[in-house]
Amino acid sequence: MAVLGILLFALGTSVAAQAQTTDVQTAWRLLDYMAVDYGGAVSGGRVKSASEYAEMTEFAASVSTRLAALPSTPARGQLIAGATRLQAVIAAKGAREDVARIAHGLAADLLKAYPVSLAPGKAPDLARGATLFAQNCASCHGMTGDGHGPDAAKLKTLPIAFSDITRARQRSPFALYQVIDQGIDGTAMQSFATLPSADRWALAFYAGRFAFPDALASQGERLWKSDPGLRQMIPDLTTLAGLTPEVLAMSIGTAKADAVIAYLRRHPDVVIQQAPGSLTVARDKLAQSLAAYRGGDRHAAQELALSAYLDGFEPLEPMLTARDATLMGHIESAMGEFRASLQQGRPADEIATRIQVLDGLFDDADAALSPDAASTASTFLGAFTILLREGLEALLIVVAMIAFLRKAERPEVLPYVHGGWIGALAAGGLTWGIATYAIGISGASRELTEGFGSLFAAVVLLSVGIWMHGKAQADQWQRYIREKMSRALSRQSAWFLFGLAFIVVYREVFETILFYAALWTQGNGGTMLAGAGSAVLLLGLIAWAMLRYSRDLPIAKFFAYSAWLMAILTIVLAGKGVSALQEAGIIDIAPLGGGIRVSMLGIFPTLQSMGAQLLMLIAVLCGFLLNRRRAAVAVG
Repeated sequence: MAVLGILLFALGTSVAAQAQTTDVQTAWRLLDYMAVDYGGAVSGGRVKSASEYAEMTEFAASVSTRLAALPSTPARGQLIAGATRLQAVIAAKGAREDVARIAHGLAADLLKAYPVSLAPGKAPDLARGATLFAQNCASCHGMTGDGHGPDAAKLKTLPIAFSDITRARQRSPFALYQVIDQGIDGTAMQSFATLPSADRWALAFYAGRFAFPDALASQGERLWKSDPGLRQMIPDLTTLAGLTPEVLAMSIGTAKADAVIAYLRRHPDVVIQQAPGSLTVARDKLAQSLAAYRGGDRHAAQELALSAYLDGFEPLEPMLTARDATLMGHIESAMGEFRASLQQGRPADEIATRIQVLDGLFDDADAALSPDAASTASTFLGAFTILLREGLEALLIVVAMIAFLRKAERPEVLPYVHGGWIGALAAGGLTWGIATYAIGISGASRELTEGFGSLFAAVVLLSVGIWMHGKAQADQWQRYIREKMSRALSRQSAWFLFGLAFIVVYREVFETILFYAALWTQGNGGTMLAGAGSAVLLLGLIAWAMLRYSRDLPIAKFFAYSAWLMAILTIVLAGKGVSALQEAGIIDIAPLGGGIRVSMLGIFPTLQSMGAQLLMLIAVLCGFLLNRRRAAVAVG
């Protein structure tokens, strides 16, 4: 008897739970239906369709009844009050916007209080959805979803036109799934609950794409792949299934929302495939790295840790730098220290602790990267500081070359320098186009470009700086100009200056493009351009001042100042180059505990980067001392 009692109790509990789920789903479906279709019943305080208005009144009353029948919870009273308010607005023939706002809000609160499954267990099969639609839906809704199928005219209530963009913007795949699952009382729309759940979801996603043409989907694909912030807004199928274009448009604008929805409803699998540039990827890779390390496979652990940075975090760096450069630096350092701990064979518990620290930093990054964190001020300052920081370094080098050629009275070589930096800007634009519309640029590629470009420029500037310092020591500069300048600035040397100008500018343009591409996707394009324009203006003033006052400098002082400028930039670029190659996994990392980090000066707290800067400093000092000794010998 006891066993029988337990079985009866379990059966009763199961039936009650099923009834509750059905009431919640039905109430949610009715609320969503009213939010979308109320505009067809009432307009401007007047009834447009008596039958549809009667339907709205009936549905609102049904929602109240079903909510009252739900198990008692702290939220039920508020839900019932909301349903009563909705009935009152409908009875008063209120505005469509008010009904939609109340109904959508009530539907969201209902699911919070009485959760039900909102998403498919796997990505819907759109090919299967197309087959099912042709078999079960096209006769009424039409093959193109326009509501004009061959049987539509026979129906008392016209079928939904899925191609109606206005209503489609207010529907989520979950809303369509609910209608497919339960049908609509009083209409020819029957329930298809006998279909497997996967088939119902396939139908919902397929029907939800009609209002958004293929051309929009192509635009949406580019937006989805280029914007890590967007991928964070829609991180999984649950979010996508419950998302309407109207809600998404509140964050990114209607045009972008339509395009993104067009793409995702055709390719829902992409929200499951963790896209590069996702902190979820970084977290997963770090967890896998720890598991491999505990299992004794240190090499695999190191590779996974590197992937966590290059594939998970590095693509997010531009946007995070624009939002919170300090946090970006902390995460970058922490990930470097994590990889160093693996290389050093530190205890597994210490490795796990470092992952916990990174998890906390990732939480901060999630908050910083959220759409709510974006503002006009942050976009302007981000655009301004990024271009000023990245552009100043290249500007100093290019302006120094131009000033040098003017001092040397070699204007015929200037076109090579100008050609170099202009070509770099053009190449940067081409890079942006390829990265946005053709192929993605991997994290490793970005770091390798930055690393090798910086080291190449550092070596070249080292030799140029020492050479300029030597000329500052010469007493017979004019004689040198007459006798040696033609050989020193041969056509080969002119092309060398072209290459130097191209490299130093392109590496900065490359970085700036990544930052600006991230800022552009936030939707504050005008503000970003204002910030960039302000930075360009300031850089222009700096260039003018350098060229203006360099003309009045005595030749010896000009070369002395230029030599020290080249020396400083050599040391800065050496640190940046080594750091970038460390991030790409080419050079090992040996952290210096408590070391300072000033990325603008190329100072990073690792033995390798600081060592490279020290070597460059020694080379500079040795070169300068050698110049002084030669000058002293020449005088003697």
